[in-house]
Amino acid sequence: MSRFYLEDYLKEDCENEYAAMSDEDIEKEFMGLCERVKEEFNREWNSEKENLSGILDIQKKAIIGYEKETSYFKDKIIRYLQSASQENARYPSYYNSLPEAIYHQNWGLAGMAEWFNDEYRQSSSAKIIGDRIYFMEQGKMVLKKQKIPAERREQFVRALMLRTPEERMDKDFHELYLLDGTRITVYNDNLTKKTQDAIIFRRYIVPDYSFEEQARRHTIPAEAINIFKNMVKIGYNTAFVGAVRSAKSTFLSTWQSYENPELEGVLIETDPEIPLHVIMKNSPIIQIVADNERLMNVSKNLMRSDADYFILAEARDGTALDMAVRIANKGSRRMKMTFHCSDPRDFCYDAAVEIARQYNVDVESTMKKVAKSFHYIFHFVQLQDKSQKRLKGIYEICPDDGKGGISVIRICRYNYETDDWTFFYHMGEDKKTVGYEEDISAFNRFDSLLKSLSDCEAEDDV
Repeated sequence: MSRFYLEDYLKEDCENEYAAMSDEDIEKEFMGLCERVKEEFNREWNSEKENLSGILDIQKKAIIGYEKETSYFKDKIIRYLQSASQENARYPSYYNSLPEAIYHQNWGLAGMAEWFNDEYRQSSSAKIIGDRIYFMEQGKMVLKKQKIPAERREQFVRALMLRTPEERMDKDFHELYLLDGTRITVYNDNLTKKTQDAIIFRRYIVPDYSFEEQARRHTIPAEAINIFKNMVKIGYNTAFVGAVRSAKSTFLSTWQSYENPELEGVLIETDPEIPLHVIMKNSPIIQIVADNERLMNVSKNLMRSDADYFILAEARDGTALDMAVRIANKGSRRMKMTFHCSDPRDFCYDAAVEIARQYNVDVESTMKKVAKSFHYIFHFVQLQDKSQKRLKGIYEICPDDGKGGISVIRICRYNYETDDWTFFYHMGEDKKTVGYEEDISAFNRFDSLLKSLSDCEAEDDV
């Protein structure tokens, strides 16, 4: 007869009981445990009033996400669970462990914590709308089972704002950042429908900044990889255009990763999204974060800098576009910029209108300056499956078509029906001049490769 162990019997009995619990029962029991832990913490803090400022500092840093202070919270939670014999308490499946679950539910990221797990590392965005939580999965926003009630959402936003004490809680709109660079946009219910306030999370995701990786994802044609590498060496001024989440910033980062690492650069961003200090660790690149007003204040000094090239991570307004045009018209090359534009054939006009609106200048003459500033436009789109991005076209800007006008000539076209690309040959005299001046070997390779891929001569697209 086998031996009977009471401890094993009770453990098995407990496990059977847990297995029979519904998700709702687990959630209810877990929430009760969270409340008891919170009460215990509050009792302890209230009894240590002489050290209250130190405790508040630990709490603030833990909420912001500092690892040392977060570990302090989790260790105290573990000790409480041990003293209350609750180490095996059940918790919702969207958390990794019981101590982590209690920490996030009470003070941390709440149900959003799951988005920061390894499983969702390649998810570029998430949203909280009302009490609902959505994660971007395979190009689609997927509703998650966890909820976050109004009171917890307000606590969550207050915690996020601890890093930016200059932000006022009564504002209708906030742009905030986590320690890892995740950008968070908050719309309170003065802007949205009541109870439908929104919190949007966005992070910059790409595992490998290489043309080969972009080709593997079928975002760009593999046969054009060497064309792009030689264009980078030549130093053409390029604009990457498209709608939101169309991969234009990813392609700009990839393009930049092939840049000469010894050259001095300046990156200007409205939001700190592109980590050039990670992509090009040893390169002398100054990274500036400035919105419209701050950019106006520093633009003159930036134009006087001795940088070899400039990158405008996202030119949103006339100030940024005007600066790009001024810099390029002074002879600067290797300019890179992203811009929201639905039709690349309208790029020069759209940019000129933004500049004219800001500075009250003539649109037509500004269009010509824009055309002289940029050599090529790369247009990116999302497919119906939003996880799939494609280079829709490459356009050469010809500032003088012989009639005093501007030509935008398509040299590459994406074919939706066959999911491949067609190339057309065209090489303006100004592109040849830049190639001869910067790197004649790279230009000859670029010219030869484009000819070999092209089915016919390109014609004016506008």
